[in-house]
Amino acid sequence: MQVPAIAHRSLLLPLLAGLSALAWALLWLWSSSPYGVFLDHSRMRELCLSAGPFGVANLFVAGWMLMTAAMMLPTTFIVLEMFRRLTLQRDDQPLLITLLILGYLAVWLAFGVLAHAADWLLLDLLDRLQPGVDERVVGAGLLLLAGAFQFSTLKDRCLKQCRSPLGFVTHYWRTQGGRGGAFLLGVRHGAYCVGCCWALMLLMFAVGAGNLGWMLALGVVMAVEKNLVWGRRLSPVVGVALLLSGGWAAIAG
Repeated sequence: MQVPAIAHRSLLLPLLAGLSALAWALLWLWSSSPYGVFLDHSRMRELCLSAGPFGVANLFVAGWMLMTAAMMLPTTFIVLEMFRRLTLQRDDQPLLITLLILGYLAVWLAFGVLAHAADWLLLDLLDRLQPGVDERVVGAGLLLLAGAFQFSTLKDRCLKQCRSPLGFVTHYWRTQGGRGGAFLLGVRHGAYCVGCCWALMLLMFAVGAGNLGWMLALGVVMAVEKNLVWGRRLSPVVGVALLLSGGWAAIAG
């Protein structure tokens, strides 16, 4: 029996909110436990000596995915709502929506692994060139990078796709279709989302995935940018704030 559209819509937002809230709760419990140290990215190399690189890598992936679910799932509401409408007549609609979400998270997982590896190599290089380098310098650099990126063309183009995804969602679903198409649609949306938010997410490498205050602030910024009518006006404001913060951190460090 076909479930009325209003019932689907009434469940979608609570579903996203519930998944995000669960991720927040798990991160809070983790950060409050003796294992919270494994959320501190700045200590990853030190921890590898005690827990082994494989164990630390698994913990990093778990922490990164929880952080992504907590921060980024609320930003996907517009795409998921459009996809819900396109698949109203499908009996496997819940599975299709799940596959789209998994495709989206897969892109963020790939980005997290690459960013983690690049950050590790950068810190190792800095240690070799200048032993004992203050990692706050790297944090200041990330703040400046994220602030500058808020004014970039790539940020603007990807943000437009995230805010108004009807064109690519409709075209991609009609040309691909099926369960594989739902997953690939999630991958495509994830790519736009990474293109829009990668610099902001890199800040979590400076402050640590266990810093719930920064997570909440950045998550709100990204959700507002993508979902609210006036969201695009927030981008330059955040950019200026990050540039000022990065400049202050560089001078103070």
